[in-house]
Amino acid sequence: MPQRIVAIGSRSGLHARPATVFVQTAAKQPVKVTIARDGRDPVDARSLLSVLALGAAHGDSVVLAAEGEGAETALEELAVLLSRDHDAGDEG
Repeated sequence: MPQRIVAIGSRSGLHARPATVFVQTAAKQPVKVTIARDGRDPVDARSLLSVLALGAAHGDSVVLAAEGEGAETALEELAVLLSRDHDAGDEG
């Protein structure tokens, strides 16, 4: 199963705004994506409550995983999104 380890880029962590963008992007993927933190069980990346419950702070590492056709592309897109600083003010 393809995986990516990504450090959270937003200075305020994976809070409501970046989590919402992440969940919306995950929901558009052709494969189911999971996200996990600190050796915890993975959660569905399409669930906003589950993603927020991870409590991922700036610099924390999370593991994205997906399986199936399009998994690598989905993981890459989501990894780039998570590593970006959504609190920088230059994003819409």
